[in-house]
Amino acid sequence: MIKYLTKNRLVLRYAIFNWLLIKFRKVEYQEYPKISGKLFITGRGKLKLGKNIRLNSGITSNPIGGDSRIVISVAENAVLEIGDNCGISNSAIICNEKIILGNNIYLGGGVKIYDSDFHSLNVSERTGSKKSDIPVKAPVFIENGCFIGAHSIILKGVTIGEGSIIGAGSVVAKSIPSGEIWGGNPAKFIKKLD
Repeated sequence: MIKYLTKNRLVLRYAIFNWLLIKFRKVEYQEYPKISGKLFITGRGKLKLGKNIRLNSGITSNPIGGDSRIVISVAENAVLEIGDNCGISNSAIICNEKIILGNNIYLGGGVKIYDSDFHSLNVSERTGSKKSDIPVKAPVFIENGCFIGAHSIILKGVTIGEGSIIGAGSVVAKSIPSGEIWGGNPAKFIKKLD
């Protein structure tokens, strides 16, 4: 009984924390998301959520993601939109410009989506001996009905076409057409979906 009461108190604390965090970060939503675990949301950009969003954040919510939680960072003047009927587990979405997830998308445990290099690829710029340019940024679009397998990484400038599937542990550095399965590092075409 004590274990049950302790768990319920923790769930209630997370629910209050998440509600306050969503209000403080001015997250726009059509319907308040279903959240399991504790979220981490940062940045001053615009975060928009559709209807029927499921967010699993923490090892007890989805052990496949490992010992992590959902991390969402939306930089100032950036936009992150997540459509209707999406499920996200223990993923990191780092948005410095624009990331759009359509409807009916599932992100497996530990997926990472980045729309920026975060730093220069030039060693002298990285080490500070030369003036650093702004890192390269390019929007990411994941179209309706896609499934991104656990521990995959989606890099800047990528569009994943409608209904496509990305195999677990893949690194996606180029756009993928609709209705295909891709996997590996770097992700390669596997087959068309029927």
